[in-house]
Amino acid sequence: MIPFQFITAFLLIFMGLYAFLYKRNLIKLILALDIIDSGIHLLLISLGYRLEDGTLPTAPIYTGYETLKGTPMVGPIPQALVLTSIVIGVCILALAMALTVNAYRHYGSLDINKLRRLRG
Repeated sequence: MIPFQFITAFLLIFMGLYAFLYKRNLIKLILALDIIDSGIHLLLISLGYRLEDGTLPTAPIYTGYETLKGTPMVGPIPQALVLTSIVIGVCILALAMALTVNAYRHYGSLDINKLRRLRG
């Protein structure tokens, strides 16, 4: 059986892809990319949690690990990658929104079809 978090992650990715392919407003396209990014983050974090011996793994905090010997631990690498990806994603989102605001001020429209015609 597929766990709920994997279904949710793929649902977020597919919803973002649908919005990215069929919407023509720049702000909606940026939000669609953010939804795809959130789905990928959820998928990567979900891949870090694996059930071993029917027990849930503990967080990768190594303080007091001596008392938890024999219990599975969550892999810290997917969590570190997702944390880095969140920071990069927020920077890209802010840059894209700034470019969108400047495009609206300059051209007076956020429709990508109208902006494509202005290309020259």
